[in-house]
Amino acid sequence: MDVVSLDIPDVKIIRPKKFGDHRGFFSETYTKRTFEAAGLHYDFVQDNQSLSAEVGTVRGLHFQLPPFAQDKLVRVVRGAILDVAVDIRKGSPTFGRHVSAVISAAEWNQILVPIGFAHGFCTLEPDTEVIYKVTNYYSAEHDRGLLWNDPELGIDWPVTADKARLSDKDHKHPTFAQLGDWF
Repeated sequence: MDVVSLDIPDVKIIRPKKFGDHRGFFSETYTKRTFEAAGLHYDFVQDNQSLSAEVGTVRGLHFQLPPFAQDKLVRVVRGAILDVAVDIRKGSPTFGRHVSAVISAAEWNQILVPIGFAHGFCTLEPDTEVIYKVTNYYSAEHDRGLLWNDPELGIDWPVTADKARLSDKDHKHPTFAQLGDWF
């Protein structure tokens, strides 16, 4: 497994080993002991999966408040996404900054987004399927978000606001300036 830190070092790209032959391939996409050997100590408790039918589908930017905050390990099993993590940890040297990476089935990469980041993605291909592990259970009471296209964040999304496909909830999230001090 290869692990590479992004410009915000707490966010990491992970590339599991993939073994192929004439039948196809095999890969251990998550093995606790391999992660721990790489210094990544997480206790994942839930797997989630989404299917986005259209290019330009935006999901996010989401996070959960403590005590239900979640670390996320995100991978794409079909298609591709631009994945974005925004540091919302007050006092962090990278507070308010973001990192992004293309995560795709073809690249066989994953992104690890720790607690204290708002997370979201935009689909780059039709019928994109995303699977992600989380370290805490979903809690509607603790579910929060950040406006995906807040100009203050400066995220270079691959879709314009008039073409983006969002949920009603994701249209209504607060801007970064309106965000509370939760982390």
